[in-house]
Amino acid sequence: MPDNKVIKALVCPSCGELNKAQIYTSVNVTVNKSFRARVLDGSLFKWICPECGYKARLNYPILYNDMKDRFMVYLIPKVDRFQLSDKELEKRYSNLRNINKRIVPNFSTFKEKIFIFESGLDDMAVELTKLAISQTVSRKLDGVEITEGYLSMYDRESNTMGFTFFIGEEHKPYVQTARLEIYGKSKGIIDQLAIKDKKIKGFIKIDREWAENILYRYKRMKHIEKLNKLNE
Repeated sequence: MPDNKVIKALVCPSCGELNKAQIYTSVNVTVNKSFRARVLDGSLFKWICPECGYKARLNYPILYNDMKDRFMVYLIPKVDRFQLSDKELEKRYSNLRNINKRIVPNFSTFKEKIFIFESGLDDMAVELTKLAISQTVSRKLDGVEITEGYLSMYDRESNTMGFTFFIGEEHKPYVQTARLEIYGKSKGIIDQLAIKDKKIKGFIKIDREWAENILYRYKRMKHIEKLNKLNE
């Protein structure tokens, strides 16, 4: 898949002048490796008004394709659906096998998914692990609200992974590490309860809401198993 770029007309929010910007609707980091760094540091999305020098980070849909690590992440700002309904895009990649295809709603999640897949991790298991760790952190901090969280560290040699959570109204960062055994347990739950989701051919959104549903199903299954044992 080649890198696709288009020219868009932009009105500068500072000086009001009409200008043009070159944006990429898709990038293939296996074919053009330089795009990886430009995506992760945000420079690919930077725009400077040629009239007044106003700087902005453009926010638009972009498909990130890593053929080497076999994943695609489609950033669609504020997307709220579980599965992508872009028929043309789904048809274009419908025959691809064993490729993780995800949709994400914001830049932070976009970068996290890239980090997860480059690390060789299962993002479904990561989301379930993140949910469990966030609940532990919330209890530790007297029930404080955790607004968001991201995988920020993975070290196989030290058997550790770390998450950065943003807590309370001030969104203060809080880092919590965990042993990889927790991830391994999450992976076992995913392999058991997310079989259908893993078979979906299109782009899907794997996030906290999805993980909460899986955790609910797991607890319900364990409760039923316990009741069955008591009735034996």
